[in-house]
Amino acid sequence: MELQLWREMLTPYELAVDELVLKFRHIIREYRNVGRYSPIEQVDGRVKSISSILDKMQRKKINVNDVEKELEDIAGIRVICHYIKDIYRMSDLLLRQDDIHLLKIKDYIKNPKENGYRSLHLVVEVPVYLANEKVMVPVEIQIRTIAMDFWATLEHHLRYKNDKEISDDIRNRLSDCAKSITDIDYEMEDIHNEVFGHHKI
Repeated sequence: MELQLWREMLTPYELAVDELVLKFRHIIREYRNVGRYSPIEQVDGRVKSISSILDKMQRKKINVNDVEKELEDIAGIRVICHYIKDIYRMSDLLLRQDDIHLLKIKDYIKNPKENGYRSLHLVVEVPVYLANEKVMVPVEIQIRTIAMDFWATLEHHLRYKNDKEISDDIRNRLSDCAKSITDIDYEMEDIHNEVFGHHKI
């Protein structure tokens, strides 16, 4: 596919990311404007680079004509929350909005991946208005705590930015770290509830 065609294909995804990031920032602003605790610490979004898409197509043996149908994470949003309860709260808040259509949900908090990865993944469709048409664009939203993000970021660096194969011992240690971090997440949430009361979270 020519570069210009790639750019045309990715434009709706860029607009969808901008729209969703704005939605979450509005939520943060709404809480803070009335002096309330905001469950969201940080939000950012991205559209996969053409080279990343090509790499994934090659790994998964996806034909160029099927790329939009087969790849759900061309557009991605990452929402970082303070506590585990906040994750589900933000998910419910988002899915109550009329222009958000849920396609798929994967709860890696209740059912962690084998390597210890934890996060809530939503694949949603959002409307994007182009010059001559409205298109529905899929976006993957990952909602996780600060602690989960810390683990996922370092695990990704160790696994994918390293030329050597990760040993079973390292895998086990990473999994143990993920469990310890989960224990800390719940402990911090309990402390928050004790200090501020359950109604604040």
